[in-house]
Amino acid sequence: MPSDFALKTMNAVHRGLIKLTRGRVGWQAAMPVLELTTVGRKSGQPRTVLLTSPHQDGDTYVVVASRGGDDVHPAWFLNLRDQPDVEVSIKGGPKQPMRARVADAAERAQLWPKITADFKNYAQYQTKTEREIPLVFLEPR
Repeated sequence: MPSDFALKTMNAVHRGLIKLTRGRVGWQAAMPVLELTTVGRKSGQPRTVLLTSPHQDGDTYVVVASRGGDDVHPAWFLNLRDQPDVEVSIKGGPKQPMRARVADAAERAQLWPKITADFKNYAQYQTKTEREIPLVFLEPR
């Protein structure tokens, strides 16, 4: 599983690519990339991470708290679980206030097969861990 250092390094390299290309590269991978800002559950400070969104429905974005199939949830997920008021920037645009909501069992059961059909890596991540990988809806406030 990726270490915290490796994940932070990958995020920094991704940010550098976006900055170096003035946003021409890095906002679209196999799926849209967004910037999520949460409030640190321990520090109370803003914490920002780049994430991919494998599913969108209008102004609502879905992100997957996979952490590469690790047995622990990503820090950003723990932050938004404790404080669901977040900010989201799409394609480097202005930050928009949003509310994070973890998909309930029925929503996940409906959406997970669609996501894993299109993006096989998420299905592989789920096989690496016993925890159920959460889906998170980022909805406009």
